Amino acid sequence: MTETISTARPTRQFLGEDFELTTWESVKPFYENLISRNIASADDLRKLFADRSELESYLSENFAWRYIKMTCDTTDKNVKAHFDQFVTEIQPELASYDDLLNKKTLDSPYLKELSESGTEAEAFYVTLRGMQKSTEIFRSENIPLFTEIQNLSSEYQGTVGVMTVEIDGVTKTLQQAGVYLENANREVREMAYRKVQERRFQDHDKLDELFNKLRDLRHQVAINAGFDNYRDYSFAALKRFDYTPNDCFQFHQAVAETIVPILNQLASERKNALQLTDLRPWDKGVDIQGRPALHPFNGGEDLLNKTIECFNLLDPFLGECLTLMKQMGRLDLESRVGKAPGGYNYPLEETGFPFIFMNASSLMRDVITILHEGGHAVHSIVTKDLSLNTFRSFPSEVAELASMSMELITMDYWHVYFNNEEDLRRAKIQHLEDILSTLPWVATVDKFQHWIYENPTHTVAERTEAWINIYEQFTDSVTSWGGIEAYKATLWQRQLHIFELPFYYIEYGIAQLGAIGVWKNYKENPQKGLQGYLNALKLGYTKPMGAIYEAANIPFDFSKEHIASLMNFLQNELKALKA
Repeated sequence: MTETISTARPTRQFLGEDFELTTWESVKPFYENLISRNIASADDLRKLFADRSELESYLSENFAWRYIKMTCDTTDKNVKAHFDQFVTEIQPELASYDDLLNKKTLDSPYLKELSESGTEAEAFYVTLRGMQKSTEIFRSENIPLFTEIQNLSSEYQGTVGVMTVEIDGVTKTLQQAGVYLENANREVREMAYRKVQERRFQDHDKLDELFNKLRDLRHQVAINAGFDNYRDYSFAALKRFDYTPNDCFQFHQAVAETIVPILNQLASERKNALQLTDLRPWDKGVDIQGRPALHPFNGGEDLLNKTIECFNLLDPFLGECLTLMKQMGRLDLESRVGKAPGGYNYPLEETGFPFIFMNASSLMRDVITILHEGGHAVHSIVTKDLSLNTFRSFPSEVAELASMSMELITMDYWHVYFNNEEDLRRAKIQHLEDILSTLPWVATVDKFQHWIYENPTHTVAERTEAWINIYEQFTDSVTSWGGIEAYKATLWQRQLHIFELPFYYIEYGIAQLGAIGVWKNYKENPQKGLQGYLNALKLGYTKPMGAIYEAANIPFDFSKEHIASLMNFLQNELKALKA
């Protein structure tokens, strides 16, 4: 690709260049303007869409920066107060105006001219069906409940963000402590594992209580909106037009039948190679030949520079995306005390260049994280010039296709992280085996959430029992949990999506299947495979999900037969690397 990327923010036609959000009253007149407009032509309706997009893009980025700053330092009370102000004072007001604007738009007699003709007709169709669904499920009585849910989600961040352990006299975040799980010394691994899990377990009652509140609030949201349970409400709220809960159940079963046997095989090989009587959880990350952990970079700056080089080798355009983000200060990569856990790419709707947040601690998984978030970042950048924010608001199944595919199609250039071929081979094997374990974990988390919200009055004991039963359906039967069953019973509490983003997880499974398909295409024809990937990304959400996957030359399919064929391809790649 030979494209020039503009970093200029679009001129504000509606808000004006000097506008600054301070309180709800400062932005309310713009909403009143949109609501009160007389729409006398299709051009008037297009102007309504454009001005609303500009306003929502500004507010989205304003909220994004508040969230980013809060996660970068969960101990800063001023930053937290600034975030809370948006959640408690501004967000509740937005919901009502969004509903009024949706209804105003959907009632317009000029709507057909937008959705039935012109170059953006299909894009408007996709936007309008989502808008229609939003009006169907909107209930004003849910607005204060959403505020409570948001505040409780922030409480989860605050609880886990300050978790630390002491190892060798040094205080470490749980992410930093994870380095020890790759140590060749089994006693060191066990020490680190137990310290981390015990620290998590200290707060398990608190997190159970917190989650009970979230569950009850979400169930009430669903009841208010006329649904039997929050799962059914979520499918509507997430605008899942392309698949159903039954498709998810099909995915769960297919994963259990096609991938769990592979996990058992890999676990047995690991147990035998390490010459262990019992394979324990702290034995799952160490190199089976006793070699030290891979050390692909030294600090966040080195990680970023190597990743820019990796992207450049794949395509100079991709390298430029990360280079510009670096110049704009749009990355916070290293783990530290007080920083929220996890990693994300947060789109910044107005300026178009996103922010990458992660907790690097010198592990190979950190390389995967920045490649993953870098894929999201490229997606944000290649869609930033689409005319409406709704065209840029792609569903997670599409967003995660961008990120997970990037993990795989960059593999030919991972030598930038390693000094020798053996380490490079190890890294590739490790990643492909991680994919094989990721799909069952996705199925575990997703099936657990279906159970949670289908049984909204469950007790903590019932939830724990359900978790264990579901977890055991999707994990290997070789690993021994003797004496640490309590840690196993609370593993779900480490998954922030369950607390903060309910039902946002099956997308990883669907997209992972798509990403393997993108990689397969790339292996067969690099130029055509990369172009198909970028063609899909550039569509944003201007076409239905199936059409976006089709643009990448992959099927939108998670049947047992399709999963089995992809796993066969993946296993063959693994065998070639291990030969």
